[in-house]
Amino acid sequence: MCEMLYKITPGEEPGSLKEFLDAKADYYNNAWFVANDPVSIPHRFSRNDDIEISALITALISWGNRKAIIKAASGIMERLDHAPADFVMNHHPGDLSVFDDFRYRTFCSSDLCNMLTGLQQIVKVHGSLEAGFAGAGNTRDALIQFRQVLFEAPHLPRFEKHISNVSKGSAAKRLNMFLRWMVRSDRRGVDFGIWKCITPAMLMLPLDLHSGRVARSLGLLSRNANDWKAVEELTAVLRKLDSKDPARYDYALFGLGIYEDF
Repeated sequence: MCEMLYKITPGEEPGSLKEFLDAKADYYNNAWFVANDPVSIPHRFSRNDDIEISALITALISWGNRKAIIKAASGIMERLDHAPADFVMNHHPGDLSVFDDFRYRTFCSSDLCNMLTGLQQIVKVHGSLEAGFAGAGNTRDALIQFRQVLFEAPHLPRFEKHISNVSKGSAAKRLNMFLRWMVRSDRRGVDFGIWKCITPAMLMLPLDLHSGRVARSLGLLSRNANDWKAVEELTAVLRKLDSKDPARYDYALFGLGIYEDF
């Protein structure tokens, strides 16, 4: 499936780094990418509210092996009767017992229930999930705002560790990935482009171990830590390559790291 377009070795200067990254982004940003990626979960739905709710739930448990993430997220959707938006809007506290035995890595039943309660609060008080991110002016402030409105609902303190805090330097990989899914609109069959509160130009790169390693190998990132400062540094460099859509290079960096062992 993942036939090389062409390959350079780490540290080698390609004829044009932009051309190289453009080619890799175009290759991996395609419908075939969906099947083995967590984004396959929201692609099971057609209604925008189901897409965004299932996408956020999936994104927030997206650490570890992608196959395991998809299995865990699929199990959650099954317990939500494959109607995530309806469950979020209409559930009562007793309905959450369906998750009593749920656990994925460190994300346990109470964390999932707190998340669903928080999402219900956002939709009922603010009008939509998108409104929880809207009006902030930039992505960093939007992530801070979302964290604040999510925690307006009653929750256990342990739940807070699962929602990245960019104010404390977190790279917020999972939330930036979720925003990429919701915001980018290129009709390539992966991202949905159903949100307008943030523009593609405002998106920050979803930085993880793989994309960070590749970015450093290509000389795009000098910072050693995968934190928010690294996200800002890398995204600023990628904006020089494409000011309107820097996050599309996530496909290039992730694909090189996962499929090509770059």
